[in-house]
Amino acid sequence: MEAQRTDAPRPTKGRVVMLVDNKVDGDSRVQKAAESAAAAGWDVVLLGLVRSGNGRTWKLGDAEVRLLPLKTPLAKRHAERHRSPLRRPLAYPPGPLAAYRRQWAKAWRADLAARRAALKVAPQAVGGPAFRRVEKLRLVVAGPVSKFMQKWVEFRARQSSQAQQAGRALRGPLDRAFTALWKAAKGRRAWRRLEPVLWDYELTYGKEIDALKPDLIHANDFRMLGVGARAAVRARAAGRSVKLVWDAHEFLPGVRPWEDNAHWIPGNTAHESEYAPFADAVVTVSEGLADLLVERHGLKEQPTVVLNAPDRPVEPDLVLEDTEPEPDLRALCGIGPDVPLVVYSGSPGAQRGLGDMVEALPKLDGVHMAFVVPAPAAGYIQGLLRRAQELGVGDRLHAVPYVKHWQVVRFLAAANVGCIPIHHWPNHEIALITKFFEYSHARLPLVVSDVKTMSEMTRSTGQGEVCRAEDIDDLARAIKAVLADPEKYTAAYDKPGLLDAWTWEAQAEVLDGLYSRLVSRTSKAGS
Repeated sequence: MEAQRTDAPRPTKGRVVMLVDNKVDGDSRVQKAAESAAAAGWDVVLLGLVRSGNGRTWKLGDAEVRLLPLKTPLAKRHAERHRSPLRRPLAYPPGPLAAYRRQWAKAWRADLAARRAALKVAPQAVGGPAFRRVEKLRLVVAGPVSKFMQKWVEFRARQSSQAQQAGRALRGPLDRAFTALWKAAKGRRAWRRLEPVLWDYELTYGKEIDALKPDLIHANDFRMLGVGARAAVRARAAGRSVKLVWDAHEFLPGVRPWEDNAHWIPGNTAHESEYAPFADAVVTVSEGLADLLVERHGLKEQPTVVLNAPDRPVEPDLVLEDTEPEPDLRALCGIGPDVPLVVYSGSPGAQRGLGDMVEALPKLDGVHMAFVVPAPAAGYIQGLLRRAQELGVGDRLHAVPYVKHWQVVRFLAAANVGCIPIHHWPNHEIALITKFFEYSHARLPLVVSDVKTMSEMTRSTGQGEVCRAEDIDDLARAIKAVLADPEKYTAAYDKPGLLDAWTWEAQAEVLDGLYSRLVSRTSKAGS
C-alpha cells in the first residue's frame, strides 16, 4: 500500500502516527486514543494490519485508519527451514522431498503388483520366454526390497514430521539451550535470532511511517516499540525532530504467551529492552505497571498513566439520528427483562476464567450468562457452549459479538452482574482492566476474582463481591450475593466524582497534554 500524505483542511497541532499490531477493530483503547487525539486538533493516522488479503482505509472520527497487509516469512521456525540433525538425524529436509519419496515408494509397489499380475494373466504381452524368466527373478528380489524401502521411507517421513512438530513447538532442551546461547552471546540484541518475525513488522510499517513524516509516533505495546523507535531514529538522522511515545499495555515478562515456546518471552523482552531507551515518554495503564517499567528499564521519568476507561455514556436522547442503532443484549440472548443475567465482556481465554463461569452455571438456578466476545464462532467459545450443553445448562449460556466502543456501556447495562473471574497471572494483578471500568459505568454490581489491584478497588468502593480465583463454589456464592441485593453494590456509583475520573474524556486530556508537551519541546528545540 503506497503511503500518501493526508490533506488536512484544518490547522493541526502536528501529525501523530499511531502504530498497533492488530486490525484496530476490537481494540477500544487504540480506537479511542486515535479518535480523541484527532478531535483535540492533531492530524492522526493510525496504522494497523491485516494478516491476509489486502489493506484498507477508513475514518475514525477525524482520524484516518490504514490497515497494512502483513507477510511473515520470518515467522518460520528453524526446523521448518533446515534439517534437524540433533533432533531427528534420519529425517528428510524440510520441503517436498518426504512427500515425493513416500509417493515414489507406493508407485514402485504398485508397479511390482501390476507386473506380477501381467505375468500371470497375459505372459505373451510381457515379452519372450527368456525375458519372462528374468522378470520373475527380478520380482522375487524386488518384492521384499520394495517392502523394506517403503517402511524405510515411511520411517524417515515420520521423523521429518516429528522434527518439524518439535521444532515448531520450541519447548525442548535444545530450544532452551539455543535460547540461552543467544542470550549470552547477544544480550538484548538476541531477539534477532529468537524472534526474527519482529523484522516482518518493521518491513510492513517502516516505509509507510517514513512517508507520513510524523511529528510524534505513538507505538502501542511491545512489537510496535521497535518499529516506532527505528522510524524516529531514521527521521532524526535525516534532520527531522520526531518524538516517540511508547504505550505499554502489559508487563511483558508477566505475559502468558499465546505461543508456548522457549523463544517467545526471552526474544520479545530482549527486543523491548533494546528499544525502551529510545522512548521520549512512556504511557501505561496503571501505577503498578508504571513502577515495574521504571524498575525494569531504568526509566528517567515515571510513565504517564492513561486508564483503559470507557467513553462517557451518551444519553439516549442525545444520540444522533444517523448513528448506528444500539444492539439489545437481552434480545440477542433471547431473554426477557426479569431474567437474571451475568455478563463477561472481553477477550476470551482459559486464564480469564470463562470456563469457571460455565462450571458455576449449574449452581445458579435460573441465571443466564452472556459472553460478549470478538468471535462467538471461535473454537474456544464453541467448546464452552458444548460444555454447557453437557452440564445441562446450554440454554442459559449465550455468546454474542462485540459492539462499537461507544455503545459498550449502554449495551452491558442490560445485565445484572458484571463478572471478571480472571486467574492469578502477573499482568492480572497490577491493573484495573477495561471491562472493570465498562461494568462500572454500566452501574453493574461486580464479581471479581482476588487478583490484587482489582479486588482491592472493589472492596474499597463496595461495588461488588470478591471470590477466590479458580474456585467454582466461591464464584457461585459471589454471584448469588450480588443478585440477592444489587442496590447494596450499585450505591457505590453515587459517590461524587468516582465515575467522572473513570472516563476516557479524562484520560484523553492527559494524553493530549503529553503530546503537546513533547511537540512543544520539539518546536522550541528547532527554533
